[in-house]
Amino acid sequence: MSAGEKYVAAAYGVFLVFVLVWAAIIATKLSRLERETGELARLARSRTSGERGDG
Repeated sequence: MSAGEKYVAAAYGVFLVFVLVWAAIIATKLSRLERETGELARLARSRTSGERGDG
């Protein structure tokens, strides 16, 4: 394997690591967003059902 091929392999390796880290960050943010959306939906449902009982 020549020096140029080693550099190309290293560049692909760095790019692969970058993509994997980026995907992990996006997955973490998506998970947090889904959890917060669920909490907001529960709050909205409880507020709506509470207002119906007052009428």
